[in-house]
Amino acid sequence: MKLYSVVIPVFNEAESLAKLIDELQAVGSDHQHDSEIILVDDGSTDHSWQVISDLAEKNDLVTGIRLRRNFGKAAALSAGFEVAEGEFIFTMDADLQDDPKEIPDFLAKLESPKFDVVSGWKKIRHDPIHKTFPSKIFNWLVSRLTGVKLHDHNCGFKCYRREVLSEIDLYGEMHRFIPVLANARGFQVGELVVEHRKRQFGVSKYGFKRFFKGFLDLLTVYFLTGYRQRPQHLLGAFGLGSFSLGFAGLTYLAIYWMIRVFGEFPDMEPLHQRPLLIYSLGALLLGAQLMSIGFIAELITAYYRRDTKPFSIKETIPPEKNNFSS
Repeated sequence: MKLYSVVIPVFNEAESLAKLIDELQAVGSDHQHDSEIILVDDGSTDHSWQVISDLAEKNDLVTGIRLRRNFGKAAALSAGFEVAEGEFIFTMDADLQDDPKEIPDFLAKLESPKFDVVSGWKKIRHDPIHKTFPSKIFNWLVSRLTGVKLHDHNCGFKCYRREVLSEIDLYGEMHRFIPVLANARGFQVGELVVEHRKRQFGVSKYGFKRFFKGFLDLLTVYFLTGYRQRPQHLLGAFGLGSFSLGFAGLTYLAIYWMIRVFGEFPDMEPLHQRPLLIYSLGALLLGAQLMSIGFIAELITAYYRRDTKPFSIKETIPPEKNNFSS
């Protein structure tokens, strides 16, 4: 088994790939590491695949994987993880903003004390404030909700022990939450300050829509890590609370009605004119629906497991690396 694999998703980064491979190769050579580099072309529209093909044909350390279209970073990483042969698996971006010279520091961090995941922390970032400020808020929210206190959950430079990734299914935009998902399964997560180099080629893929997606994904991860095996504990709790409020309101109105009718107080407001009646009925029905959904979620959790891969492979270089299970 190789010491480590470096999995790099690529989307329109043709200009940076050759230099990145040279830097990675230099680090492996200097430290005599038995390693491999896996470049996953996630539906690039430039000539990234041609560059990857040339690199893979000329360099035994490089494996190229081409997806049929842009499936997203999580799917690209999943494709790379499936063919990775390393004891440790690195992920990094293809834009040269991550420095391969820090790979030995990651390996040392994994052993002292023993961690299963080490996430990079770009403590000093060369980005405008419209990117750094929302990122700080997002990182604070993730740390607060999940209990995994990292300064930079979005950093693409991370290292994992092989067994961590064998237990985690990636889809959507879940790649940024791998440390959170790993921690939920009992793996130890650490952090390492890394250098953030300025982008040399291409343009950033970072957009404002990412924050909306990230927040929704955070809610999903919060649910999965806290309630994946017991969804009724969350849905049922809200449902029971709503049901109880509705029941209490209707009980009060029933007493009110009896006082009005049997106590002969005709001046009291008729029951159908009380707004509380609508609110109580709504809360009662909402509570019943939430608990019903919780029961359905429990059935799905118990009996159904989706195993469809979130990507489709077009070609692989070298071809023998195409050992994806169906």
